[in-house]
Amino acid sequence: MKAVVFHDVGDIRLEDVAEPRLQDPTDAIVRLTATAICGTDLHFVRGSFAGVEPGTILGHEGVGVVEQVGDLVRNFRPGDRVVIGSTIACGHCAYCRDGYFSQCDEANPHGKRAGTAFFGGPGPTGPYHGLQAEKARIPFAHVGMVKIPDGVTDSQALLISDIFPTGWFGADLAEIHEGTTVAVFGCGPVGQFAIASARLMGAGRIIAVDHLPDRLEMAQRQGAEVVNFDAEDPVETIVAMTGGIGVDRAIDAVGVDADRPHRHTGSEGNDDDGHGWAPSDAPSQVLEWAIAALAKAGTLAIVGVYPPTHTEFPIGQAMNKNIAIRMGNCPHRRYIPHLLDLVASGVCDPEAILSRTEPIADAISAYEVFDARKPGWLKVELLPRTA
Repeated sequence: MKAVVFHDVGDIRLEDVAEPRLQDPTDAIVRLTATAICGTDLHFVRGSFAGVEPGTILGHEGVGVVEQVGDLVRNFRPGDRVVIGSTIACGHCAYCRDGYFSQCDEANPHGKRAGTAFFGGPGPTGPYHGLQAEKARIPFAHVGMVKIPDGVTDSQALLISDIFPTGWFGADLAEIHEGTTVAVFGCGPVGQFAIASARLMGAGRIIAVDHLPDRLEMAQRQGAEVVNFDAEDPVETIVAMTGGIGVDRAIDAVGVDADRPHRHTGSEGNDDDGHGWAPSDAPSQVLEWAIAALAKAGTLAIVGVYPPTHTEFPIGQAMNKNIAIRMGNCPHRRYIPHLLDLVASGVCDPEAILSRTEPIADAISAYEVFDARKPGWLKVELLPRTA
């Protein structure tokens, strides 16, 4: 079967690989009908998140049709359409039972303190082969897969595999409620879903910060007030917009490469959501902006990806303003059923975020254009088969 395989930093290839097989009684084999390229995948390709083992299949977003199930998978059968949560969880440990699926004690083979396990990630996360392939083995399938309701398309469900839950998680961490004023830093896919989630949770005002026109336009269409950091100082502007107070909540939807503003000169230096920040050794620019733009006693939610090696944080300013800080890897399984219900009932349509659909045969060129952040390449769906 065809799959996107990591070989080294800057070296990924579409290759023929062996089809997956059941290994444990809680496994399932799924024939992928749709997968996607995520900004997190770009971290691995660029090397800003190190440790991916050569030969690893990339990708952590997918929907498909169940082909086989292990003996202990009792809630699915061959032929079921499913969405696959990006993080892997056993469902029975204390963390899973409390909803912290991304901190499962059992999924990561490196031990209880090893942290989040997810598809297509670095060695310390498993490693588990990813979902940019024609088929995939799904560990703990009885937990990690959710049936797709009738009337929900593959493309809609695909966006509930990772980025919609992550945006919702950001809004949830920020404790948004009716009337809250929130700033979302980064208007890539996760940022757009953070905006949508904040709106659904009743936010009074949403201020979106980015510099790419198409992303700011999409945020504005969602009802956000937009700030272009290329044209104005985002902190001064946000403080002025809020009567000198600042925002109640801020969401970092950018991540590790958000260290300094960067104007595009090519594909280098883009962040995981494509906002045009570039890496440096200094503290993250978006974190500095977010803390400065927050009102006293505000809350900062961080859902952009940071590797364990990232150690810089503007702690002094945050402490002196009594800022509450909440962060982490999204526990996808916690939110997927609810978000599927919202889509099935017509409350929202996540497919509006999907901007490109390409065959997996063109995956490498799609990576290149996606990395360059060309207009119209906000979120890229890959079709493993053309049938």
